[in-house]
Amino acid sequence: QVQLVESGGGLVQAGGSLRLSCAVSGSIFSINAMGWYRQVPGKGRELVAVITSGGSTNYADSVKGRFTISRDNAKNTGYLQMNSLKPEDTAVYYCNADIWRTLLSRHNYWGQGTQVTVSS
Repeated sequence: QVQLVESGGGLVQAGGSLRLSCAVSGSIFSINAMGWYRQVPGKGRELVAVITSGGSTNYADSVKGRFTISRDNAKNTGYLQMNSLKPEDTAVYYCNADIWRTLLSRHNYWGQGTQVTVSS
């Protein structure tokens, strides 16, 4: 069984910082890309940042220069460092990972989502 467990969400004032973590547990062969998404009421789920297995990163324009995605392959954990937070960053944040459980089993997994609220 594979599970993504998120932590680090919460309430923060504008200009503050939060660090989200996404721990992948279970028997896995390889984690390919990992990404962070967010969703607000009435809108679709938005890709915030993605990191490949090789460490290449991409960010949504709205978070460039403020957010940093990273991963620790030895710990099977991904991170999203969020600095200079704005009220418009308020959303439910989801971790996503593309995982090979075995050489013959590829699957896409989602975390349960964690609320990030930025007060103004």
